[in-house]
Amino acid sequence: MELIAILIAAAVLLAYANGANDNFKGVATLFGSGTTDYRRALAWATGTTFLGSLAAVLLAGQLLKNFSGKGLVDDSLVANPDFMAAVAVGAGSTVLLATRLGMPISTTHSLVGVLVGAGIAAGSSISLSQLGGTFFLPLLVSPLLALVASGTVYPVLRAIRRTLGITADTCFCVGNRVIETCPATNTNMTASFQRANQLTLTMGDVVTCEYRYGGRVLGLEAATVLDRSHFLSAGAVSFARGLNDTPKIAALLLVAPQFGGIVGTTLVATAMACGGILNSRRVAETMSRRITSMNHGQGFTANLMTSLIVIGASRLGMPVSTTHVSCGALFGIAAVTGQGHWRTIGKIFLAWVTTLPLGAALGATSYWLVRSS
Repeated sequence: MELIAILIAAAVLLAYANGANDNFKGVATLFGSGTTDYRRALAWATGTTFLGSLAAVLLAGQLLKNFSGKGLVDDSLVANPDFMAAVAVGAGSTVLLATRLGMPISTTHSLVGVLVGAGIAAGSSISLSQLGGTFFLPLLVSPLLALVASGTVYPVLRAIRRTLGITADTCFCVGNRVIETCPATNTNMTASFQRANQLTLTMGDVVTCEYRYGGRVLGLEAATVLDRSHFLSAGAVSFARGLNDTPKIAALLLVAPQFGGIVGTTLVATAMACGGILNSRRVAETMSRRITSMNHGQGFTANLMTSLIVIGASRLGMPVSTTHVSCGALFGIAAVTGQGHWRTIGKIFLAWVTTLPLGAALGATSYWLVRSS
């Protein structure tokens, strides 16, 4: 009974860490593009992620099976509370460390590393075919697919916007008053900043530089249509993340029958929500502002591609990383616009490369500690 309690506490720790590192990723473009503020974006992410977590009970059974470890390590370990508790502790420690550093890493990636490390420490054989085909291949291909998809689709959507006569402008505003408006090009933006130096302001005035779309689509304001579509796409990414990530963590509770199915999933979903609400700010800043500058249309495109890829992978039982896919989509936007912050992108790649060996080391350490307790 004591081991089951340790396992449940470790799974809750991992779910909390996952929420802290991952919850904001679906709405990072809403915050980064200025479509909404941090609090509204976080609330939208939390609610839609929770719905995705509950939907996982019906739609993501294959992921629950994959992340039980069955087929990757010896079957005897899959039903061993010691082993599953060690996996949860190791993965939770890996993700919490990355969150403290503000680095968006993959819970999926860390779980794979910990499963391997703890399995080796337990004397298990490791199925290289399962490791490569079921885990590594989707983790490798999915961010490349997202990069190509967003980098290809964004220029197409931009061309459609221009064909429909929808303009993209920047403006300097004081409160609700528009002071200066011009087409959103680098040259005109420079001119706008020069114009801002000539403004006469009074104490308390707040000047903002805003990106706006002008024109109508089917009789509706283009800006309104885009913002609502952007919110929907962000909600879809967060829903997909809950759908894809929750069963991976809930799988650790399969050795405790009383926490299987809806009970375990709800527990994991609640812990993920708490982690996102309380500790997501550092990763939110990295995802929203330190990968690339973006406008509303670019943020919408990245989210649309991310949601389609992650939801599709969840239905196929493929353990892709929402982190890798969402970052890959932003990398694609950065490549097209030339506004990528490549030093930050390099740090993210380094974090991804070190996740697997770090997870394996912490998994082995956690197993030895659990066994000796």
